[in-house]
Amino acid sequence: MAGQGNSQRDQPAEWIEKPVPETTATLLAAGYGVLAAPLARRGIETAAEAETFLRPHRRGFHDPFLLLGMEQAVERVAAVCGEGGTVAVVGDYDVDGVAACAMLTAVLRALGAEVVPILPNRLTEGYGFQVAQVAKARLAGASLIVTVDCGTTSNEAVQEAIGSGMDVVVTDHHVAGSDFPAGAIQVNPHQDGCSYPFRHLCGAGLAFKLAQAVLRRSGREVPLASLLRVACLGTIADVVPLVGENRVIAALGLQALAKSRSPGLRALMRVARIEGPVSSTEVAFRLGPRLNAAGRLASADLALRLLLTQDIDQADHLAGELDSLNRQRQAEERRVVEEAGEAFSTEGPSPGLLMAWSENWHRGVVGIAAGRLAREFHRPVVLLGVEAETGTGSGRSIPGVDLHSFMSGFRARMVRFGGHPQAIGLSVDMSELPALKAEMVRAAAWPPELLVRRREYELDLCPEQVGPGLFRELARLEPHGEGNRRPLIRLRPLERSGRVRGFGTNHVKLRVREAGRGNLRARRTVHLLGWGWRDRLAHLDGLFEVLGALEWDAYAGGPVIRIEDARRLGGNGTGTAK
Repeated sequence: MAGQGNSQRDQPAEWIEKPVPETTATLLAAGYGVLAAPLARRGIETAAEAETFLRPHRRGFHDPFLLLGMEQAVERVAAVCGEGGTVAVVGDYDVDGVAACAMLTAVLRALGAEVVPILPNRLTEGYGFQVAQVAKARLAGASLIVTVDCGTTSNEAVQEAIGSGMDVVVTDHHVAGSDFPAGAIQVNPHQDGCSYPFRHLCGAGLAFKLAQAVLRRSGREVPLASLLRVACLGTIADVVPLVGENRVIAALGLQALAKSRSPGLRALMRVARIEGPVSSTEVAFRLGPRLNAAGRLASADLALRLLLTQDIDQADHLAGELDSLNRQRQAEERRVVEEAGEAFSTEGPSPGLLMAWSENWHRGVVGIAAGRLAREFHRPVVLLGVEAETGTGSGRSIPGVDLHSFMSGFRARMVRFGGHPQAIGLSVDMSELPALKAEMVRAAAWPPELLVRRREYELDLCPEQVGPGLFRELARLEPHGEGNRRPLIRLRPLERSGRVRGFGTNHVKLRVREAGRGNLRARRTVHLLGWGWRDRLAHLDGLFEVLGALEWDAYAGGPVIRIEDARRLGGNGTGTAK
């Protein structure tokens, strides 16, 4: 294994209040109270915009035909459906790709087509649209291939399909190149010449737009609830910005998900222990990982079958398999994080890019392990699993660093490469990897301010201000995700109230109250929840402060602050390092 050291892991973060835009005053005057500053920070300037944001509605959907290439795509897809022809829908193995594939498979079958869904095997084929999938489509007798969440950079596979006599429609949201084959149809908001009003749709979001357009052109009613509950899975799990049209997809999709009659989704929610309303957090951390586990450790076909099945017994069986795979995934991920983290911590000074590889690392988990380590070390991280002569893996970045653009400069040295500004996938010959890493590390000279760990909070409160009323107000900002994170609260000055209760592996619950003010019995207490914080809180005696997000604790029956960071308060009430 190769690695570079980094002491950044243990450095305390700076706590910085997010700048308050001038439009906050306008929103305060309009009666938005505690929400005024958070709304302004999310680009909201007027009361009308605030209402649109706080009450997501189908009116927020743009006309799918505004997407460049959509008219031609719908014409070709509708023609094959009308003829009862065969369409191959080629997806990817993550939640976004599987959700998009399931959605279009169901819609095109309802419109009369024979549909062959094709998902790559992560371990034997890698990611993206490939010549191998073209061969499968040809063998199935497909006259049309529609890709979802892949295909933008798959020129070889696209040309192979066209040369085989098949039409190709590529729907994708990855960074578009300038040399896309002229004989194919492309629907990608990032392509040159596309003036679609919203550029941040994921693969499932684009599949939703194509489904909308084809159903409308065919004179069919658009079953919004059925489409949105699947589209929201990909939208939330793919960590695209939950603003604009994505916010509408997520909000309406979560409402539909809670009422879903789909045997597969109901079974998945049962094994994930989700009852009642479904939040974006539950999709991101309970449903998404289980669907992802199939493609990471086995075959994504398991997740696809779950989303498409109408058989209750099969749904229960598949959900159980996914739950078991997810537990295996968690164990593999922990091992990679521990091994790579130890290497980064113990070797040398801190470079701007951390990169490591090992024959013992499962290629299916290195991406999520890289994401965890990027957050811990506050550096872009690239991890690869090695098999034979090839290293295959993923990279995750930090705010302000476009990892895709940076690594595009080394594209010629890689076997395969693609992704987003914050997440990339790559394959590299092992003979090339050590020299390539050295060059990348030398070139990773980011502005120093980007490498300073920061915690940006939005509200500065005392315990007296925290309660069910505040929770109800902040809950109006849901659903949360990239671009609309749950507001961080700086809570101070604090002292403990009662004993600290530990649970699980290093987790903790405790109550706190405002320090040094008034009668003890009159002071409001606030519940804190710290995942992995039991050992760290042991060092916070006396006065302290926390950064955390306000959540509802079903067990406590009230609001709780989930700790993100904590530190002592000095005698003058200012923070000191942990």
